[in-house]
This record gives sequence, structure tokens and C-alpha cells, in this order.
Amino acid sequence: MKYLKLFILIIFCSAVLGTISLISLYFYIKPELPSVAILKDVRLQTPMKIYSQDGLLISQYGVKRRIPLELNNIPDGLIQAILATEDSRFYEHPGIDPIGVMRAFANLVITGEKGQGASTITMQLARNFFLSPDKAWMRKIKEAFISWHIEQVLTKDEILALYLNKIELGHRAFGVGAAAQVYFGKDIRDLSLAQLATIAGLFKAPSTLNPISNPRRSKERRRVVLARMLDEGYINRQEFEQAANEDIQAKKHGAEIELDAPYLADMIYAEMVARYGKEEAETGGYQVYATVGSKLQRLAQQATIRNLHDYDERHGFRGPIQQLWQTSEDDEATAWNEAQMLEFLATQPSFKPLHPAIVTKVEEQQIRVINQQGEYLEINWEGLAWARPFVTDTSQGDEPKVAADIVTPGALVWIRFNDETGIWQLSQFPDATGAFVALDPVNGAVQAIVGGYSFYQSQFNRATQAKRQVGSNIKPFVYSAALENGFTLASIMNDAPINQWDRKSGVVWRPKNSPEVYDGPIRMRVALGKSKNVVSVRLLRGVGIDNIIQHMAKFGFNPQDLPRDESLSLGSASLTPMEVATGFAVFANGGYLITPHIIERIDNEFGEPLWHATPAVAPSPYIEEVAAEAAVDEQALSDNVIPTEYAPSVISRENAFLTREMMSTAITGGGNWSKKTYWQGTGWRANNLMSRDDLAGKTGTTNDSKDTWFSGLGGNLVATAWVGFDDMSRSLGRTSRNQYLINQNPQKFNWMGNAMVGAEDGARVAQPAWIRFMREALEGVPEAYPPVPDGIVTVRIDRTSGKLTQRTDHTSRFEYFIKGTEPTQYVDEEEFIDPFEQDTPVLETEDIF
Repeated sequence: MKYLKLFILIIFCSAVLGTISLISLYFYIKPELPSVAILKDVRLQTPMKIYSQDGLLISQYGVKRRIPLELNNIPDGLIQAILATEDSRFYEHPGIDPIGVMRAFANLVITGEKGQGASTITMQLARNFFLSPDKAWMRKIKEAFISWHIEQVLTKDEILALYLNKIELGHRAFGVGAAAQVYFGKDIRDLSLAQLATIAGLFKAPSTLNPISNPRRSKERRRVVLARMLDEGYINRQEFEQAANEDIQAKKHGAEIELDAPYLADMIYAEMVARYGKEEAETGGYQVYATVGSKLQRLAQQATIRNLHDYDERHGFRGPIQQLWQTSEDDEATAWNEAQMLEFLATQPSFKPLHPAIVTKVEEQQIRVINQQGEYLEINWEGLAWARPFVTDTSQGDEPKVAADIVTPGALVWIRFNDETGIWQLSQFPDATGAFVALDPVNGAVQAIVGGYSFYQSQFNRATQAKRQVGSNIKPFVYSAALENGFTLASIMNDAPINQWDRKSGVVWRPKNSPEVYDGPIRMRVALGKSKNVVSVRLLRGVGIDNIIQHMAKFGFNPQDLPRDESLSLGSASLTPMEVATGFAVFANGGYLITPHIIERIDNEFGEPLWHATPAVAPSPYIEEVAAEAAVDEQALSDNVIPTEYAPSVISRENAFLTREMMSTAITGGGNWSKKTYWQGTGWRANNLMSRDDLAGKTGTTNDSKDTWFSGLGGNLVATAWVGFDDMSRSLGRTSRNQYLINQNPQKFNWMGNAMVGAEDGARVAQPAWIRFMREALEGVPEAYPPVPDGIVTVRIDRTSGKLTQRTDHTSRFEYFIKGTEPTQYVDEEEFIDPFEQDTPVLETEDIF
């Protein structure tokens, strides 16, 4: 009893001294302990995700991959695996596990080494948030005290959820949600038991136990995890054996991009950085929804890419990327074997839809190639015959007769799958590039945007950053200004050559029509439809350059971008496709200047709304303005969105209506062919290929065809297409006849596609992209031609003089006028001309300026 009492006394004194020491140590280091209260509102660094309007993932920005999950969204199997291996008494201890501490102490006494840390999940959380991973005594003491604090502030479930979402699990995956995506490319709820155990095994050492860097060690660790789950009774023996023997099928997965639209994603990223700053934008977990839907974006990309290939192919083949070996019939020793070819191809980039391939065999009118996947593909004559030699931008070589005229074995080439023909074909990276913008003219929401052929080849966004001369795309704004200054659609203009001495330059300025055909007296409607250059100059002179610039500024154009000389009327101003499309939207919506925007809404990481776009909108031209305002306000209230102000009215509805009318005849033309009154507008291809009456548009081409445009509207869209070279000194040139291309596309010859012949211009180069897009985008969309505004009247006029007429035959037509500007005089018999009785043939025109 004596020794027992002594032993109890020693134990009691030791306990008292230990408690006093522990309390003293706590108060000694308490000033150094961080506040754990921040864990109540902790915000995990989560990457920004960008989605299309219909919810497809476009891109993800941020170094750390994290998918925050509520605890009830994490599979029970993973939670059980973590608890079994990391802290089996997690729900029983107060943040510090005495049994674990004793086990670690015993291990230290026996081995003399700190082999076990006795860390609980709470202690690991404390270390991850507040401390370094160094194995030091003071760090361990602080870790214990912080863990005790955490247990006072958070519930066990909150601690476990933070732990599972915070921890780094290798390959920049933070948290179990991201790990499931990175290693298996799946939602965590879709993982098997073996895959869940693999993720649980990462917690010990993610850099060395992950299934990508070390699959053998990962499999061994997975077996340990499964064994602990078996010991804890979470799984039975059969489940253990099945999961332990399952193959590890892990590989590194990126974000599951569902819509590849990098130019759009880059624009949204830049706007988010401007709004929140780079670090916050990339780590704040924002879910950003674009105004762009996936259907229209894909259509715009496909139309732009196909159009560039059509242009490029009719100008000829520039040869293979590289000749890897030379082989003659007598010596094939230099040819590479399959392994060499695949090793080389693995180092080559690809730019959808282009894929690198090596020519392995050349037959009479067919070649065989091997691609990056090791597949051998046959490319027949239909996919080769286009490839006559490129000489210059204005000339091409002879058409090939056999495949050897084009390539030889060992050639590294581009190939692409042609969706329209359904075959693989030889291809090349287009030298020319393009841009495309489609807007909702009512609220300015961007519906599609393409900044070039490939973002991965050039990040320069030509849709918003490239200021290029607009050519005849400027003319509708000149004609709109003329309407504001007393001109009408029936005003007679003199389509005759201009010769003007320029005292400053000492030369004569002679603006010309292209082709150089002059019709003499011509109505303003017809002049815009035929894109008569000299008429545009005469209108600028009649209105005055200052008035023209002031009027163009109403459409959002910066006056500093508008040259103060008569070349402005022919399109010498340099604007971006976005600016041009915004200007054309004014004609589409009845005279209102909208502001383009690309973000519809921003949610936080849990899908809760943070911000919603409330753009200024144009009242509907189809109903009375008061009714439109009431309808929009009612809709806004029903959607819990604060209604915004209306877009400013910059031109009258009458002006917008009449300008649109002139642009519609640029597509439909007018008159009667059999009576010699028919004429064709420069945008006639859209009329041939689209059966809609609500289309209106304008072609545009600059001097030497360095820039080509088509802008137009229809249905619920306004869109602009541009094609040119990044090298602004380079002309788009002209093409000679290629009989193969004509035979391949006889129904499209001289309409659209790659079979066109002659000088390149807006109608041939840019308009096909617009047609391809609009034809599909407006399928099933009702025609949306605005009603005649109240301030418009119609009278019958003589086609030649523009005066009133009582005739009702082919020499007359009904014309629209702003009330009070209609003609008051009737055509005299002496003035009357019947085109049917004239010998002059009807001439078609093409738009060059």
C-alpha cells in the first residue's frame, strides 16, 4: 500500500503539473494562434467557369482545379474510406485523438524517430489552413490547440466538408470533386468503389501515390484503403476483392469543354478581370453565362472556317508543310517507318478542323496518309483535284492531272474532313483570315462571335480589335444621312464619272464605279442596291461632310475614325466588325442605338445569382411604343429583373425603315426582266439561296480587295462578316477558272463556295459566310419585316424619273416616302422613257468599293 499510495501521488502530481504546464503553454502561445472564426465563412479558391447561354462549358480559368461540394453530395463510400484511413475516431474525439497521440509517443520511444504524426482530420485541416507541414514540436503543439479551437467553432460535418474540399490531391486538383474530374474525367458520384478508394489513397502523399505519376504505388495504397474499410466493416470481403483487383484506368483529364469558343471565352475572361481583378476572377468560383447560345456559335465558327477554306482552295495549293524524306522508285531506304512517323506527328500541333498527316503512298489519283492516331486514310481524287499550284494572289497554275503533281511520299500535309462532301481531303492553313459577329438588334446581346480562323494559332480577336477599311459597308449610313437632309428613295442622282482637281496633291481625283458602268440618272434606291460609288460621293457633297460625320456618330462610330474627306463616302474609314454590326442594328431595330454585351449573368460557385445583365433595349417596332414598354416591364417583373432604360433613339423609325428598304433591294433587286426594267443588287446571292423576304444587307470591298465585308439583317439577327489578310498590304486577288471546282459544285458556281472566278470582292468572299450562317440560324424563325411607320406614305412613281405617274405597268412602282417629301409633279410625256423600247441592254453590277 505504501508504494501504491506513492505511485498514485506521483501520478496525481504529474497530472497536475502536466495540466498546469499545458495551460501555461497554451496562454504562452495563444497570442500566436490565428483566429479560427474565419473558417465559418471561408471561401475556397475555385476557378472561374464560363458557360454558353444554354449551359455548355466553354472554358475554365484558374491554376487550381476545385469543384466545391456539400457533404451530402459526396458519396458515402469516399467518406468511409477517408475516415477508415485518416481518422477512424473522427466523430468521437474533440479534435485531438489521445489514442493516436499515445501510439505516436510509443513509436517514438521504441524507434527513436517521429514516424507517426497522430494527426486527426481536424489537425490536418488546421495545418492546411494555418500552418506549415514541417515536423516540428512547436508546430505540432500549435496544431493541437488550433484543432481544439476549430472543434468549438465548427460541427464535425462542417470540418469534414472543409477538409474534403480544401486538400491538395495532385495535378493541381484541390478537393475530392476536382480529383474525380482530373484523374477519371467523371462526376464524383459516378465513381466506382475502386476509384473512390484510389482518391482516398491520395490524402497521404498525392505527389507520389497518384495513379498518373505512379500507378503501381497508387494500386498498393488503394489496397491499404480497402483493407481498412474492410476492417471497419464498411465493405464485405467480396466487395474488397472486386475493388482491389480492378484495373486503374486513370489519365489526366482537363475541364470537359462542351463548346469550343476560345475567342468568346477570352472576351468574357477579360471583362471579368476588369470587373473583379485577375486574382479574384480566377479564384472566386464565378460561374459566368454568356449571351451566346451554342447553336449559333457553332454555326458562325463553321461558316467562317468553311468560307476561308473555299477562298484559300480556289487560289491554289502552296505545297506541303515540310518534306520529311525524298524517295525514288529505286531507293526506298530513306522512307521513315511507322514508329518514326508517329513519333514525329506527336510533336505537331493541330488546329481544328486541320490535322497533320504524312503521305505514305502516292497512286495515280489517290494518296494514302497516316494521322496522329496511327490511322491510315485514303484521299481520293475528289479530295485532291482542287490543289492546282498557288503562284500569286492573282494567278494560279495548271490543274493537276495525277496525284504526283501535288505531293510525293514523305510530305507532311494538313488534312481535314469535309462535312459537305463527307470525305477526307488534302487541305492547308488559310493565309487569309476572317471575323464574324451576330447581334440581337433589340438588346445588343452578342449571339455569335468569331475572331479568326484559330485562336490557338492567333489570339488576336479581329471581331473587336481589328480596325479595317469598311468599303461600301459605309454607304447605308451615307444614304441615311441623305434622307435626313431632304433626299428620298426616288431622288434622281447622276451616275456619271467625276473628275476633280485636288490642289493639295496636284492630281485629279477620279472615283470610279466598279465595274466602270455608268447609268446616268438613277434613283437613290437603285444606286444603293447597285452600290454606285460616284452617287455616294455626290450624296456626301449634297449633304456636307460635317453633317455626314455628325450623322454617323449617332450610330456609335467615333468621329476620330471617320476621315474628313470625300473618300469617306467610299468607305475609307476603319472600323471593327463589332462596330459595323452595332451600326447596322440601328436599321434593324427601328432607329435605336444598342450597346453590345456578352455576359448574361454571373452566379457564385453554388449557382446563386450575383449579377444579371439589364441592357438598354429598343422598343419593338411591331407594336405601339407604350404597349412595348408595358410588355417589357411586365416581363421584367415576372423574371424578378429590374427593368432598364430604353436605348436612345438616334434616327427616326421612318429613316431606319427607308434605309432598310434600300438595303433589301441590294439583295432582291427589282423590276421586270422581260420588260428590261430588271436590275440586280450586289447581294443577290442571298436572294438566290435564302427564301425570305425580310433580308437586307450591304456588300463592301476596299481598293485592291484588301478588305471584304457583308453586313445584313433578317429575322431576329444582324450579322457582319469580314475577310482579309492580317498583312494589310496584301490583296485578296483574283482567281482563274478551275474546271474541277466548277464540276464539283455546278449548282453553287458563281453563287458561293470555292468555284468562283474573277476578282475577289465582298459578294464573293465575305457574303458566303453570312449566307451559310443566316440560312441555318433563321431556319424556323418567322420573318420579321417591320410594319410601315405612321410617318410613311406610298405613292406610285415613274421608274425612270422618280416623279408621280398614272401608269400601272412595268414603267412604274409604288415607293415609300416620309410624309411631306413625296413628289408632287407627274412625269411629262416628253420625259417618259419605256426601257422596253430602248436598245441599251440591262447591265448587272458587282460591288468593288
